[in-house]
Amino acid sequence: MSVDLSNTVAGRIALALRRHDVSHIFAQSLPSAVILAAEALGIRQIAYRQENMGGAMADGYARRSGKIGVVAAQNGPAATLLVPPLSEALKASIPVVAIVQDVERDQADRNAFQELDHLGLFQSCTKWVRKVVVPERIEDYVDAAFAIAGSGRPGPTALVLPADLLRANWIGAEFQRTANLGHWPIDRLRPSERDVIVAARLLSEARSPVVIAGGGVHASGASVELALFQDECALPVFTTFMGKGVVDEFHELSAGVLGSLVGPCSLGRHSVALLKDADVILLVGTRTNQNGTDSWTQISADKAIIHIDVDPAEVGRTYEAKVRLVGDAAETLCALRKALCQSDLSRRRAARSLIASRIGSFWTQFHNELSSRLEKRSGPIRPERVMAELQAQISPETTIVADASYSSMWVAGQLRALSPGMRFLTPRGLAGLGWGIPLAIGAKAARPEHPVVVIVGDGGFAHSWAELETMVRCKLPITVVVLNNGILGFQRDAESVKFGAFTSACHLGQVDHAMIARACGCTAVRIESADQISDALRAGMAANSPFVIEVMTDPAAHPPLSLFAEVDAAA
Repeated sequence: MSVDLSNTVAGRIALALRRHDVSHIFAQSLPSAVILAAEALGIRQIAYRQENMGGAMADGYARRSGKIGVVAAQNGPAATLLVPPLSEALKASIPVVAIVQDVERDQADRNAFQELDHLGLFQSCTKWVRKVVVPERIEDYVDAAFAIAGSGRPGPTALVLPADLLRANWIGAEFQRTANLGHWPIDRLRPSERDVIVAARLLSEARSPVVIAGGGVHASGASVELALFQDECALPVFTTFMGKGVVDEFHELSAGVLGSLVGPCSLGRHSVALLKDADVILLVGTRTNQNGTDSWTQISADKAIIHIDVDPAEVGRTYEAKVRLVGDAAETLCALRKALCQSDLSRRRAARSLIASRIGSFWTQFHNELSSRLEKRSGPIRPERVMAELQAQISPETTIVADASYSSMWVAGQLRALSPGMRFLTPRGLAGLGWGIPLAIGAKAARPEHPVVVIVGDGGFAHSWAELETMVRCKLPITVVVLNNGILGFQRDAESVKFGAFTSACHLGQVDHAMIARACGCTAVRIESADQISDALRAGMAANSPFVIEVMTDPAAHPPLSLFAEVDAAA
């Protein structure tokens, strides 16, 4: 059974979506007119179970596909559930277009069913939100939503569409629109040549320069440029959590993720010395946020800062930039590399082997300290062992996704990227618990040919396990690893450090997550011995359907965060 909506406003929206190369829309049937029209054109609906999850799916899709994600929802309570994932997208600079139904135009301000001030609702969590009331302007507004989402600093936008407008006849527009605005970044700006030359001179003359690369490098697709920059100019590179994977972490000049991962038994405990010794720091696509700078303690006032970012408001936000390079990361790195290669790089090249040796020693010390935890054969499983077993089975094409909290920390601090541009997706904009699974669904929909493994804790899994049914129904084979320690780990540990006690909410009841997964149609196993991990991962990653691995992990284990450094050192 089908209905012809081609001559309606909804039909024109669907055509505009197709023009913008939209192939997937994350929705739950509403707005019905738009979804029916989109499906009639071959646009696939990934039907989520809950809007919070749907928004995160669109986010994961945008991160992995290079296309702007699209999520749709009903008015009222459904719309309110888009606020959390759109807020994550806003803070993480991910372009998502939200299409939200509204009450009919003649019902406005009459307490219609599920009527809400959607413009007010989305003001705080989008770059731009508009309510469309004139049929002939619909394509103008759709194009504006995509253009604003994918240009400048990327982020979410929202279109609020009254239900009767969607059913209205399409009567044509004054101007015909033909542009494809569905891929991001849409505009690639670069700083002035003069500023680039100043930055190049500062780097070439520096005694000990370093690079800190953030998520803006992934957003720009600048990993290849950064790899060339790192190698040709002999510059050591740290990454932030969101920047993980922008460089090959087995490269001799890659110093891994730093930020707050500097406690005992961490790479950062050793590698932070390289940052402390630096005289010039090149920041690329990073917000210099709290987690990325260990609460703003790692960069001292005596450092000369060169800051590359597409958003001028981020350049110099916390650390005053000696050179401001406002522009796209890929374009700016390319220009800066060429300028540097025309400079005298003898100092950089002469120091390369010494710097590489020093970074190699950091990795060696880290792995030596870690070995006792990896070799543990009895008792609850350490998450570090799970990560080590996973590392042995991933490839550069594997997409690793992690939920917020400890899951993100284990992934960032324990796994190593195998090539420039390898993707590690973590919800580090607002770090909302439960977004790991929907980010993985979006990533798999974007790149179905690439394996996707998602790491979640039992706390975060409780937020999102209903979407396992979405994976099964939509035939998205994803390997889900649930680290079940029976607690809200970060909450318990942070409260213990800050107050010497923790609340009764921190301990969770016993739940058989493998049984839940099987009830949703997944293949699932529960792992209670470290010797079982490798085979389970191999089976999960080879499966052609969703596969859940519940690992019973040590509740005493926590990532080596600076917050716990004193406690860990005394243990």
